[in-house]
Formats: sequence, structure tokens, C-alpha cells
Amino acid sequence: MPEQKKPIVVYGASGYTGRIVCEYLRQYGVPFIAAGRSEQRLQESMDTNVPGIETADYEVKAVDNEIGALTELFSGAEVVINTVGPFSKYGPTVVEAALAAGVHYSDTSGEQDWLITCQEQYGQQFADKNRLLSPGLAQMYTIGEIAANLCLEKPGLDTLDIAVFWGGSPTIASTQTILVNAATSKAYYLERNAYSEFDPNEGLVPLVVPGQHELAQSLPWGGTSHPVWFKNDPRVANVKAQGGVFNTALMKGVPVIVANALEQTKDMSDAERDKVLTETAAQVMSEMPPRENPLVNKSLDSVHASGPLGRAHCVIHGNSNYQQTGLLQAYFAYHLIQQAPRRVGFASGCQAFGHEALLGVLKEFGLVAEPVLTVQN
Repeated sequence: MPEQKKPIVVYGASGYTGRIVCEYLRQYGVPFIAAGRSEQRLQESMDTNVPGIETADYEVKAVDNEIGALTELFSGAEVVINTVGPFSKYGPTVVEAALAAGVHYSDTSGEQDWLITCQEQYGQQFADKNRLLSPGLAQMYTIGEIAANLCLEKPGLDTLDIAVFWGGSPTIASTQTILVNAATSKAYYLERNAYSEFDPNEGLVPLVVPGQHELAQSLPWGGTSHPVWFKNDPRVANVKAQGGVFNTALMKGVPVIVANALEQTKDMSDAERDKVLTETAAQVMSEMPPRENPLVNKSLDSVHASGPLGRAHCVIHGNSNYQQTGLLQAYFAYHLIQQAPRRVGFASGCQAFGHEALLGVLKEFGLVAEPVLTVQN
């Protein structure tokens, strides 16, 4: 009998987030294919950066970023986890291959324009195939979504004010995505169920962070996933999200770097612009960050939910934000090879699995604390 194809494909497995996904798939005991452009780099990454890889049931596959090649790789699997960004640039090829192969799809994107594209162009097609399309399953977006849903358990709250902060630095891919997103798309918040554009010249916004006296500096961070997820939620009419790192000096440098990159590339062709943005990103972050230290790499998600006569506030403290992302992605796969999601087509992690389930998984692995929920009765 021929060997059955492994049910999970991790595309971009040699990257910082991809190899963490593989680590948690190993812990769940789920067989997987570690895929990417270079077989040598993939194998070296598995051998060097995935603890306990010798006990994992996996194989390495090199593949071109092309619909036909990816469709062939994905066919026979159940789930594709995509960590290759910027997603607005590379995502369509992977999503179309996943659709052609008839597999569930998830990625780690927070690019608002990419989520809207997924919803409008591919959501119904995935639903027609009874498959889940869930971009944006990641710490920076899903933990805030969990906190928001905890607040919304109190009826009569229609406005979400979301803040997310973390300790550490963006990866190489994240830095490039920030620049590409700023150069090619607008950032939106939700106001009375319609998208409204953030002022691109507003700059840093100081926010009060629960648990500390010092104000933190924040940016719209591309608008985040939250306005997209809640746009069609009948409970919610208004959503605004801001975020950043706790490192104030680093945050103060981000708008300057972005502004300089935009000015430098404003009259360039797409190809020229992409080349310059890639080079600029490499100057900011040219090597993989070290493995996360839970004493340093802390995360905090805070959501104020309000309505005409009600208030709720939820804070979720955590650590190791990239590990949170890796675990969420691994659980996505682990769940789907055993049980159908709550919703197919375009859906967030909370919409597909329930916010209680995702919170339970994160607590089970010691990555987030018990939420601090305050409700005005």
C-alpha cells in the first residue's frame, strides 16, 4: 500500500514562525510536510531550530511559488499553513493552490488589505468546497479577538477599542511586510459598520497600558484584522485597533523609517519599489531574532468594549508572542484533521473554533494568563 500523504503542509517552514509551527505540530503528534523553496535550508532549519524534531513524523519538500506546483504539493493533504509574506504579494498564489487542491487554509497575516481580498475574492469559493479560509491567525490579532469576545458576552456593547503590545523585535519578514503594507495600502478602522481611513500623517499615538505608569507609543499597524473580522458581526458597529512594541525607542523610529521608504519609492515601478523596500527592511532587521525568552518577550492585549449604557474591559497578559502564533496555527491543523470547524469559508479563528477553545489551548501551554475581565453591571 502506498504511504498516505501527510495531512498538514507548513509552507515557509524554514522561517522564524514556520519552524515554531512545526515544533507545536510535533508536540501534537501530527505528521506534516515542511515546505519551502530550498530543501537544504528547510532541513537545516528543522535540524537546528525545532527542538525534538527527531521524534516528529515529517518530510521536507522544496517547491516553487507557482500555482501548479503548490497545487500538486497540497493535493491529498487536509490543511495548508502559510507563513510566507508579505501576503498581499505572495498570498494569492498559495490561496488559489489551496482552493484547487481542496484544503483548509490559514496564515499569519495581519495585512488588512489581504484579509479583505480573501473575504471578497475567495471566501465564497472556499465555502462552496466546505473548506475554511482563515488568514490572520496570530498573536497580534487573535488574542485581541478573544478578549473582545469575552467582553461581548455582555449584551449591549457595540464599540471595541483594542490595543496590543509585545516585547521584542519584528522578524525579517514582519519588517518587510510593515514597509510593503505602508507603501501599497491604506489602514482602516470600523465606524458605524463602514471602513474609515486612519489619517496616514497622524504618527505615533500614546496609549495607556494596563499595569504600568508609562504611556506606550502605538500605531494603527496597517489597521489590523479586527475591523474586518467584526464588520459583519451584528453585535459590533465600531472597531479601532492600535499596537506596537514596548520598546519606546524602537517605536519612535518606525514612522521615520516608513516615511523615508515611502518618499524614496513614491515614483518607482512596483518591481523597483519592492526591491528598495526589501533592502530597507534588511537594514532594519537583517537576521532572525533569538528564540523568545518569556521573561523578556511579554505580550499584552487590552480591549475596552462599550455601549450607550454599558462597559466591559478585558486584559490578557502573555509571553512569547511568536510561540503563541505557532501554537494557534498548529491547533488549527490539529482540530481540522479531527473535526469540522464551526464555520467554513472566510472566518477568523474565534469564528471557526470558538474563543473559549483557543483561550484554553493557549493557557494549557502556559502562554497566556487568566484574562482579567471587568464588567459594569
